[in-house]
Amino acid sequence: MITGKHLIAGDWVDGDAKFSSEPAHGDAHEYSVGTPAHVDAAAKAAEEAFWSFGYSTRAERAALLNAIADEIEARGAELTVIGTQESGLPEARLNGERGRTTGQLRLFASHIEKGDYLDRRHDEALPDRAPLPRPDLRMIERPIGPVAVFGASNFPLAFSTAGGDTAAALAAGCPVVVKGHSAHPGTGEIVAQAIDAAIRKLGMHPGIFSLIQGGTRETGQSLVQHPLIKAVGFTGSLGGGRALFDLCAQRPDPIPFFGELGSVNPMFLLPQAVKARGEAIGKGWAGSLSMGAGQFCTNPGISVIIDSPEADAFVEASTAALGSVGAQTMLTDGIAKAYRSGRDRVAAASGVQELLTSTCDLRNATPYLFATTGKDWLDNEVLGEEVFGPLGLVVRVADFDEMVAVAKSLSGQLTCTLHMDDGDIEQGRALMPILERKAGRVLANGFPTGVEVADAMVHGGPYPASTNFGATSVGTLSIRRFLRPVCYQNLPEALLPADLR
Repeated sequence: MITGKHLIAGDWVDGDAKFSSEPAHGDAHEYSVGTPAHVDAAAKAAEEAFWSFGYSTRAERAALLNAIADEIEARGAELTVIGTQESGLPEARLNGERGRTTGQLRLFASHIEKGDYLDRRHDEALPDRAPLPRPDLRMIERPIGPVAVFGASNFPLAFSTAGGDTAAALAAGCPVVVKGHSAHPGTGEIVAQAIDAAIRKLGMHPGIFSLIQGGTRETGQSLVQHPLIKAVGFTGSLGGGRALFDLCAQRPDPIPFFGELGSVNPMFLLPQAVKARGEAIGKGWAGSLSMGAGQFCTNPGISVIIDSPEADAFVEASTAALGSVGAQTMLTDGIAKAYRSGRDRVAAASGVQELLTSTCDLRNATPYLFATTGKDWLDNEVLGEEVFGPLGLVVRVADFDEMVAVAKSLSGQLTCTLHMDDGDIEQGRALMPILERKAGRVLANGFPTGVEVADAMVHGGPYPASTNFGATSVGTLSIRRFLRPVCYQNLPEALLPADLR
């Protein structure tokens, strides 16, 4: 049952202003607009909850994560209905994303119960050491306090209300205030109902979680600037994320902003791989590029290939495969408009050739494919900017040296991909020092769409892929973002955190 209200510390709270959802199909609903007053109430409740939740046991937090997963699964059919209506995504995608969401909650629960993430260290006292004795030193990671999370437009479940940022913060022991995305407010509310039910079932403090719907830019600003908020998790545009990042840095007490902002995820096709299977790589690229209307932050928008007859075959296969892809519904009208704007920006750049053009309007997206030379790429910074949608650019370089120059010219990326065979090892080895400086994940002979939720996954990278190159927003390492190390010197055991005794 959709209420259209905010959830603030266990209470469903209304507001004077309303906004209407804009579903791809089905009925629209009215929702309360979030305000700085809602933010203040949620942040104060989160701070109050931290005095118990921040000092809860790992078993208690694991129980909460598992209970949230159970409650989301119990609302599975309801989530699929409203999620498909709001986003335009197919039913199978929503069901899969729900499984990813509950799976990462359960993975984080299992991970924190093992305790390894606490990075516990102990330097025993050396009272007889000369010239000075050493005190007893113990260290452990501790939660930082209330965390703000901004819901993502392209993942209504896995990167939004109970997505990776929320799951990581809760696993760390940090209460969460979510600013819901206006593209899927109904989906967000149902997930919030699930979280609220789990908190009530376990008898925990209701301030552990709040959801503030919609809201103006002022609402988002008040959230990141609230003195009780100690970190921010964000997935979204470069412009919006950079503005919030700057606000976090300008606070009297600056706080970390963990923003995942965008990437073109270039692929480098080496000669022997292109010669052996260039057409197959082209078809695979087309499938990855157009999957989900290209609305993935790991969408591989750029292919860099050495000019040759084999490159012609790759381009022809890519063009033919993309040409058979029909129009797809994008997540919002705004995203569709931005996609068309990005298409026009690329098409107008000097030295760009159109390989596949189509017509798309309203909320629909169709694929586009362009080509340019390595020289023109190096002369046009605009070509390295992300276009969120099924648009690809082939960069035909003159030789391997120019491929290296293109790699060095890249800004920070979430992923870089090598397509290579055994005969390409030496060139791959030459590229690796560059690619690992540019990206958080380097992969071979695959496509970067699809981010495994696992211990070793890194979903982040140098700016502008993310605002903190030392962090990941996917995988169990993401919990570390919301912890800080504390050292205890010569403290009696009775005063130490339970996990250090």
